[in-house]
Amino acid sequence: MTATIEKAKTRRPKGIVVGIGEVLWDILPDGKKIGGAPANFAHHISQFGYNGIAVSAIGADRLGDEILESFKAEGLRCRLEKVPYPTGIVRVTVDSEGIPFYDIKENVAWDNIPFTQELEELAAQTKAVCFGSLAQRNVVSRDTINRFLDAIPDKERLYKIFDINLRQEFYNMDILQNAFHKCNILKMNDEELVVVSRLFGFPGIDLQDKCLFLSAKYNLKMLILTCGINGSYVFTPGHVSFVETPEVEIADTVGAGDSFTAAFIAAILGGKTVTEAHTLAADVSAFVCTQHGAMPNLPESFVKNL
Repeated sequence: MTATIEKAKTRRPKGIVVGIGEVLWDILPDGKKIGGAPANFAHHISQFGYNGIAVSAIGADRLGDEILESFKAEGLRCRLEKVPYPTGIVRVTVDSEGIPFYDIKENVAWDNIPFTQELEELAAQTKAVCFGSLAQRNVVSRDTINRFLDAIPDKERLYKIFDINLRQEFYNMDILQNAFHKCNILKMNDEELVVVSRLFGFPGIDLQDKCLFLSAKYNLKMLILTCGINGSYVFTPGHVSFVETPEVEIADTVGAGDSFTAAFIAAILGGKTVTEAHTLAADVSAFVCTQHGAMPNLPESFVKNL
């Protein structure tokens, strides 16, 4: 059974953009909040006029129903298959120094996203898709993600973004290497680049050298590297874009990286240059950091020119 929510707003969409992977509840000391990069990405891309769709799986339980209710309230389109596994949860604890620790429960609904005829048809209409490594920890969802990527037509202006998103021990060389081959845009942060470089034994100690090596090895259209307060880079063949991170008063950083990816892809799909897209992405991400939660509404100034 697939639960589908259509976007409430009536407007001519620019095209379908998909976030596929985990959807879950973060169980925090002060309550629970919906988590999962695909939903965050889909929410933000929708604000730029695209039909953002979150693809995942939920259980036939109250937690799953609450996710559907929340998405409906947000006006977020989704394709959530109901499967005979519990809706995913992550228990978050914080130590005496304020450092969070995550216990990501396994064998849950989003580990078991089935590949359906509906998903195959959706892939054929998709302009861009964002996926990560976490949802590939189980063979069922990993197979579905790969089949979805393969079902997207091989055209010049269609984008497959691997936002690597390393978590706990839920990744290995085979998963990462396959994803590097499947994507044409790779996004990671500086800490993830260090992990990947050690895992694969990539040469060089300079971050830019490592990025250039990765880009060439896997024939990427673009490689996006975010470095927190130290700015961000976009590497394309023959060019490197650098944008400083705007200084803002931070409320929290939840969903900031997903908003960066969504804004960047929305701008690229809208015909903006890499530099223009990069600048917008940095500004949007900084704004999200000033807000509480992963899915704030963006100011009109960000979206009016796309």
